[in-house]
Amino acid sequence: MSASRQPSPEPYWLNKSQMAASLGISVQAFDKWGVKPVAKIGRSVYFDCRSVLDSKLAEVEAKQQSSQPDEGIDFDPLLDHKREQEEYLLTKERRIGQQQKNELAARKVVPSEFAIFTLSKVAAEIAAILDTLPLTMKRKHPDLETRHLDTLMRELARARNQASGLDNLLPELLDDYCDSFDTTA
Repeated sequence: MSASRQPSPEPYWLNKSQMAASLGISVQAFDKWGVKPVAKIGRSVYFDCRSVLDSKLAEVEAKQQSSQPDEGIDFDPLLDHKREQEEYLLTKERRIGQQQKNELAARKVVPSEFAIFTLSKVAAEIAAILDTLPLTMKRKHPDLETRHLDTLMRELARARNQASGLDNLLPELLDDYCDSFDTTA
């Protein structure tokens, strides 16, 4: 074969600038996408549509695979929605907490621990008064018979026992009170 007789390009092959123009892309895209020529004839380089498309599709597929999570890790498509829901619930709980603090500061409500403590103190004071009541009655009314005082002491002992157990009884009474709201609502 003589040097002047080089093989001619196939009819669907185009050089880089012709192929870029026919596809409506820049010549630099060939280098960016890593498009391999289908033939080199002399100093001319030729491309076909298939090689350009295969290079671009390979690039797009590589990007998609790199943006997808690992195969071993389950991706939850509702993750953003669940995160927003959690943030909403947290905000709601903060609002309720602040509302409770405001009511406490305005002295509209008191903690149940305070109520139990206070009532226990009052019950202890009542028990002390009840302890001394029979002696006070005997001093002020010496004509009372012993049987009357004994009856009074028995009844006062019952009342004193009831008052002294108030601190243990209050949490149970509070639960019953709250349960009564649950059944009516």
